[in-house]
Amino acid sequence: MSELKPAADLANLRNGLHGESEAYAEARTALLTEEIEARRKLTRLARLRQALPPGPVVEKDYRFKDANGEEVGLVDLFGEHDTLVTYFWMYGPERERPCPMCTNFLGGANGNAADVKQRAAFKILGRSPVERQKAFALERGWRDLDFVQTVGDDFALDHGGLDPEKGWEFPAYTVFRKEAGGTVRYFYAAEMPAEAADPGQDPRGAVDFAPLWNILDTTPEGRGTDWHPKLTY
Repeated sequence: MSELKPAADLANLRNGLHGESEAYAEARTALLTEEIEARRKLTRLARLRQALPPGPVVEKDYRFKDANGEEVGLVDLFGEHDTLVTYFWMYGPERERPCPMCTNFLGGANGNAADVKQRAAFKILGRSPVERQKAFALERGWRDLDFVQTVGDDFALDHGGLDPEKGWEFPAYTVFRKEAGGTVRYFYAAEMPAEAADPGQDPRGAVDFAPLWNILDTTPEGRGTDWHPKLTY
C-alpha cells in the first residue's frame, strides 16, 4: 500500500464556500482533516473485520419458518451465497407494534437490500409469524426485505435478542459464513454492550448503520437528546 498523504495536506485542497469568513474556513479545514482521518479509520475497521480468523462453528440447529411457511435450518437461509447477514428485530408476538428504532433501521436497509443481496443473503428475523412481519412491511412500503420467523427462542436468547428473565427484546446483527460441505461459522456479530455507551449518549455500536443518524450528524442540532424516531407523526 502506498504511503498516505497527511490528512491536513489533503484538507487544504478544499475549494471553500463563496463568502465564507476566515474563521469558518479555518474551522472547516480543521474539521475536514478530522473527517479524512475518520474515513481512514473506518477503512481500517473494515479491513480488520474482513481479516478476522475463522469464527466458531454454529453447533446448535436453529430452526426458522420462511415466507412459504416451511421450516428450515440456518444453512438454508444462505441460498446461493456463502455469506448470510441477519438482523433480529424487536417485533415479537407480544408486541402490538414493532420497535420504532428497528423500524427506522429497516427502512434504510430496505432501500439497499436489493443491492446487498447481490453479494450476500440478507434476512430479517423476528419472533412473530412471517405474515405479521410482512403485513407491517407492506404498511411501510418495504419491498426488498426477506422476513423469517424464528422457531422457539433459542436464536434470540443465544444472540442477545431476548432477556430470559424480563422478556425484553433487543436488536441483534449477526453475519455468518458457510464453508464447503455446509459447515456454518460466525463471521461477525455487533457485540458492543449498552454499558459501553459514552456519557450522555444512547447505546450504539460502531459504525452506525442507520442513515438517519449519519444525516442528522451533519446538522447544527445533531441527533438531539430528547427525540427518537416514531412509527407515526
